[in-house]
Amino acid sequence: MKKILQLLVAFIFTILSINLYADDISPEKLIKERKGIFKQNYSYAKKMSSEIAKGNKQAISDLAIKMSQNYEALINYFPENTKTGYETEALPSVWEEKELFNELMNKASKDANDFAMIVMNLMGDDLKESQKKMIWSQCKTCHDKFRVPH
Repeated sequence: MKKILQLLVAFIFTILSINLYADDISPEKLIKERKGIFKQNYSYAKKMSSEIAKGNKQAISDLAIKMSQNYEALINYFPENTKTGYETEALPSVWEEKELFNELMNKASKDANDFAMIVMNLMGDDLKESQKKMIWSQCKTCHDKFRVPH
């Protein structure tokens, strides 16, 4: 129980620190950093797929936890002054439907964390299917609603 409390305190401190940090940096830097975090999460998801093929469950779990933390942080990277410019791929719907966007980021974080917790109990196709449902589908949901189509 003590360890859970310590992790919770560390997590809250991290989120508050990121929020304060986001208030002090330029729109250009915020946009570049949020794009970098999304790119990192894509990289983590691809690495997860590779680790699934290898059967490396600890690496899969570790990557999912990193993704979860990134999604939590991303909520703070979309202030009003970052709607346009600097090659942002975010649609206006991010700000028009901010509550829904934040809910999706929180759900993606929760699903990635949940995936990290169940990885050890899954094998083969079940593991691949869970990744598809809990990781990749979150990407698609957000991209369909909040990202410029490619």
